[in-house]
Amino acid sequence: MTVVRAPGAMNRSRPRGNADAHHPSAITSRPQDRSDPEGSMASVPTSVNTTGTTAAGPDRPAPGPRKAALAAAAGTAIEYYEFGVYGYLAVVLGPHFFPGDDPTAALLATLAVFGSAFLMRPLGGVLLGRLGDRVGRKPVLILTVVGMGTATMAVGLLPTADTVGVAAPCALLVVRLAQGFFAGGEVTGSATYLAEAAPPGRRGFFGAFTPVGVALGGGAAALVAGVVSTMLSERQLEAYGWRIPFLLSFPLILVALAARRHLADSEAFLEKKRERATAKAPLREVLTRHRGPVLKVTLLATGSNCGYWVGLIFMNIYLTSNLGYPKSSTFWIMGGIGLFVACLMPLFGALSDRLGRKKVITLGFAGYGILVVPAMLVMGLGNFPLAILAMVVLAVPMPIVQSVTYPTYAELFPTEVRYTGLSFSFNIGTILGGGLSPYLATWLIDGTGNLLAPGFLLMGAVVIALLTLRTVQESSREALA
Repeated sequence: MTVVRAPGAMNRSRPRGNADAHHPSAITSRPQDRSDPEGSMASVPTSVNTTGTTAAGPDRPAPGPRKAALAAAAGTAIEYYEFGVYGYLAVVLGPHFFPGDDPTAALLATLAVFGSAFLMRPLGGVLLGRLGDRVGRKPVLILTVVGMGTATMAVGLLPTADTVGVAAPCALLVVRLAQGFFAGGEVTGSATYLAEAAPPGRRGFFGAFTPVGVALGGGAAALVAGVVSTMLSERQLEAYGWRIPFLLSFPLILVALAARRHLADSEAFLEKKRERATAKAPLREVLTRHRGPVLKVTLLATGSNCGYWVGLIFMNIYLTSNLGYPKSSTFWIMGGIGLFVACLMPLFGALSDRLGRKKVITLGFAGYGILVVPAMLVMGLGNFPLAILAMVVLAVPMPIVQSVTYPTYAELFPTEVRYTGLSFSFNIGTILGGGLSPYLATWLIDGTGNLLAPGFLLMGAVVIALLTLRTVQESSREALA
């Protein structure tokens, strides 16, 4: 590669070596600009001015991180659209795949299959994370979005129990397991990529685009469910309308592929690959040398996932199934909330760059613990506008927690095992906080008769997360390990 340098620039450049071992500016502020005009993170020839800064300017991020953030958010949005659609339509899906006289039993069975996908996430995270740490980030990010979208589209094509009997729930289970496998490497791959692509001092801001995809995907799932339930009658929705949101995964796959096809691997990973410093057995290294970060990410992810799945997704079931509010109106409100919180996430991510990760995360978890029970009490008053207001208030902690925990997770692992370590530990947390929580919330209400039981479940997860956060070292101003 030929690089044109200004006079004297040679003396100002840093020696080539392990980017992670130097000052934070070592990765993104060397004399040569590593972002191309299309947003690729690959190294390309560029001109350097006499001050040693790139054409993007010293105060602005290069186009690469911005486009990387948008591409990462697009794929993550598809993952959570697909998981969200299943959650929002669980009440409709139940009788089709688990027919019976007890609607609660059908709902519990549907949520159990919902949770089964989370059991596959650690396996997918380990295998896909290994590929990401050995081969590269980009190929895995392409694979996950295609696999996840295809499996979700298959849900919309499945026969029901009325047609094929017990084969229907078995087929649903297989498809959900496939979803979980590919999802295990998607959101963690996005978080890994953005942590490595972000300029120094901006990892919180750019890292927040991973949960932006989470919120946009969940919001889009609710909006699509709302459109379908509004345009179709109850009978049409139950007959065939529930299939439409799943089949819409196909065009979403094309959108994500278009967004990701120009990406290149992060310079931090390429530096390790050039030095032949990639891990030969990433999982073994994670479990032998990085057990502390694994435990911390697992427990923090348990709290953040419980906040998302109980505080947002389950509340749709709570409002419609337990409290009897109209489905279509609830879907619309949930969709609007998802889009609203997505807009807030980059702001809180940037705030964590200034104030520190731990302070902002603490604020978010404390908000969940304080607000959840009062919000649920207001929802139970039977006044729909008040219930929606309570839901909006309860959703406020979500962008705070989600936007800052993802870059924090990535900062706890070194480059050579970051994808594997983050995927393994985060996906264990998704089982505990995400896969089990909607089922446990429904089971607790049915078993105790106490409609506030899900709120106490979330409060318990918050306490665990806050205690764990006390053991985490502040990383917002540190170079990647």
